Amino acid sequence: MAEIVDHLEVSSAAQFKALGHPLRHRLLFALGQEAATISQLAAALGTAKGNVAHHLGVLRDAGMVHVAETRQVRGGTEQYYRRSVRRFGFAGVGARANNTVALQAVAADLETAEDDPLLTVRNLRLTAAQAEELAETLSRLVDGLTDAGPDEARYGVVVSVYRPRGTT
Repeated sequence: MAEIVDHLEVSSAAQFKALGHPLRHRLLFALGQEAATISQLAAALGTAKGNVAHHLGVLRDAGMVHVAETRQVRGGTEQYYRRSVRRFGFAGVGARANNTVALQAVAADLETAEDDPLLTVRNLRLTAAQAEELAETLSRLVDGLTDAGPDEARYGVVVSVYRPRGTT
């Protein structure tokens, strides 16, 4: 069984290329807590098994997912995939483009969310110090959350503090 790495700093062009499709982000979201088969992932994400298999292959080649377990079923072998990394960080020139792809993945998840999701988008004027304090506070809050375990529902959390282009 492959060891799960606690943190991976994504910074190379090859790593960012592997994350270049929103479905790959959604697969990583779905595999964040437990292993799943291609069929289970396809059903959960509402897409074709062939599509899931292709994108899992790209993530597997990049070392971001691995086969955690295999089981014999009806004359075939069922593979259970798991994320190879608990948390990803993003640095370098590809980080900004990755934000866009990750947000496309979040948008797809929001469209099919089971409950009415909380989404607040607000623009307001802050000092640089206030913006830095807000970002640090939100980061501490999210980083301090503890997983409730496999019997609980999975939730997505998106946090961002940014300054739109052309603002003073």
